[in-house]
Order: sequence, then structure tokens, then C-alpha cells
Amino acid sequence: MSSFVTEAKAIQDDLVNWRHQIHKEPEIGLELPKTQAKILAALSGLGLEISTGKSLSSVTAVLRGKNSNKTVLLRADMDALPVTELADLPFKSQINGVMHACGHDLHVAMLLGAAKLLTANKDQLNGDVVFMFQPGEEGYDGAGHMIKEGVLSASGRKADATYGIHVMSAGIPNGSFTTKPGTMMASSDELHVTVVGMGGHGSQPHTAKDPIPVAAEMVSALQLLITRSFNAFDPVVITVGQFHAGTKANIIPDTAEFQATIRTFSAENRSRIQGEAVRLCKSIAEGYGLKAEVKVVEQYPVTVNNDAHAQFVGEVTKEIFGDESYLEMPYPIAGAEDYSRVLEEVPGSYVFLGATVDKDFSKSEVNHSPRAMFDDSVLYRGTALLSELAMRSLNEMV
Repeated sequence: MSSFVTEAKAIQDDLVNWRHQIHKEPEIGLELPKTQAKILAALSGLGLEISTGKSLSSVTAVLRGKNSNKTVLLRADMDALPVTELADLPFKSQINGVMHACGHDLHVAMLLGAAKLLTANKDQLNGDVVFMFQPGEEGYDGAGHMIKEGVLSASGRKADATYGIHVMSAGIPNGSFTTKPGTMMASSDELHVTVVGMGGHGSQPHTAKDPIPVAAEMVSALQLLITRSFNAFDPVVITVGQFHAGTKANIIPDTAEFQATIRTFSAENRSRIQGEAVRLCKSIAEGYGLKAEVKVVEQYPVTVNNDAHAQFVGEVTKEIFGDESYLEMPYPIAGAEDYSRVLEEVPGSYVFLGATVDKDFSKSEVNHSPRAMFDDSVLYRGTALLSELAMRSLNEMV
């Protein structure tokens, strides 16, 4: 057994306490002062070089090893979601309408634990470790903000490797880790469409220019565009989540609006679908004598693991926890992550960790559910793996 596993088990109570304190006071977006204060308090006394963000409530901490010829960056996101918690927990959210429904409170606790363990073993580190505590993952591009403020070079040199863990409340056996080489998660962008017609009386549609059926045709045509223009083995997903038009059954409105999320698994398809979707919607509107105002709002790029680092994660996981603890992902998932921005700049790997509370993990409530629950017992496992990956990256990887 790895010494980090033993050491992580010894601080499990601390990990649980940190997680519960953060869970009770969740915060949304880029400004997370209470969460930041809890992180700073937990890091105090470790002798780390600590800095906070200028445009967001981030925390960056640098641990100096025996020399500074290499740097590994470990990341945890720390923001919550606008969800009212329905799970019955003794440490339930005390903030109405806000909940750590995606497990970021566990991420922070695990990274705090890694900072504690690696500091205690810094004389064995052949390089430096950067601990990246990031707000604003849930749609605010906190990683992009931290990169602009220099987190990737916080040690004085650009990081040579990076790792992060994301817990899952369903779909993965409790305590198991999973990742894969190459594309792991999709990109995420939004398509915003306003169809501009001319309103009128519902009984006389020929005297108006009805935007509703035209917008509805666009919704269907976007699905046809995917199935007839894109390779099924390099998927594209478009889901219309908002559609608004009109005020009364017998009134034809001037406009109809819809918004859709776009997910792709390659940079090529991401670029292509953006252009094709805009062209299609404008062409349909023009075909009916209407106009369409169409724009793509870019969000997060594809999350792509470095092949060697993903393999390294699997090897280390199996060595310290046993072969049964590691499952290679069979295919990517369509969720998106701003940690993708870090992986675009630094070779590394993202990892999922099962934190299911039910024996049948396929029936557990998924991340983002108001009833989602995460098992505290996996915290030491995440802390141990982050610590081990950092140590071995600095000492073993070329």
C-alpha cells in the first residue's frame, strides 16, 4: 500500500470536515469569498506561497520541492449551482436555492488534503507543486480567468504536467477511478436564434409573416443536419433547451426565439457545426421571406487527455488501490469542463471518481440533481491519488 493511502486515511476526518463546512455555505460564480476564506484557513501554517485572484476569488498555492526543474499542477473547482437541495443531510446547504450538486466541495477537500500530505513529504519532491483552487467552473470560465492571471506559471515556470479529479454521484462504482486517453469530455457552446417576422391575427396568417413555424422547422432541421452531414463516430449533439414566442393563441408574434446547447468531441467538428448551424438557420428564414438573427456563444473546448498521462493515471491507480479500482472509460461523455483550457496548455489527465451512496450506482441521482448525494468515504482516495500522481510525475516522468 502506498504511504499516501495510509497518510490520507489518517486525515479522513479533516477531509470530511472541510467538505461539510464548504457544503453548508455554497457560493455561485467567480466571487466565492466564504469558500476562499475556508481554503485559506485550511492552508495556513503549511508554508506555501499563496496568492489570490484579482478578477475572481481564486486561490493559488505553490509548494517548493527539493529543486525547481519541474512543476506539476493539481486543480480543484470550488463553485456551486443554483439548485435547491432536497437531499436530507445533517450538513445540508444553508443557502436557499444554492447547492453543491456537482461535488465541487469534495474536490476542494481532496486538494486541501493533497496539499497537506505533499507538504509533509516535500523533501521527496523533485520539483514544485501548484495547487489551483478555481471558482466559476459552472458556466463562468473560471479556468480561463486563472490562466490569464498566470496560474500555469505560478511556480516561476510553466507547469509540466497537470491532474484533476471530478466525483460522480452515479454511473461509476463507489471508490473506482476512470479515465481514458484522448477526448474525455465534449466542448460546449450555445446557439442563440431570433426569427424576425411580422405579427398579425391568428385567423389570417397569410397577412402576416409567422416566425413560429419557421423557428420550429429550424429546430428539426438542426437534427437532420447532424445525422446527414456529420460522421456518427465523431458525434455532434444539439439540444434546444429554450423556445419562446407569442402571448396569446390567436396572435401571431413578430418574433420567435430559441437557444440550444451544442456539444462536439473534436475541435474540427466544433468549428464546422458553428458555421453550418448559422448558415442553416439563416437560409431557412430567408426561404420563407423572414430574417434570422443567429449567433454562437462559445463556452468550453473539448477536454482532451494526454495519452501517456492517462495511461500513467491508470497504472498508478491500480498500483496503490488494486486492479479493480480502475476502469478505463469506453467512450467520452457529453458534459463539458473548463479544465479543458488547462489541458490545452499542459499535458495531463482528468479523472472521474465514483462517489455513489447507493449499492446500485446506476440508479443513484446524477450530478446536478437536487437530490444528488456524494459519499464522504472516497475523500481519502482522491487525496491519495492526487498526492501520488504529483510525487511520481516529478520524480519519475521524463
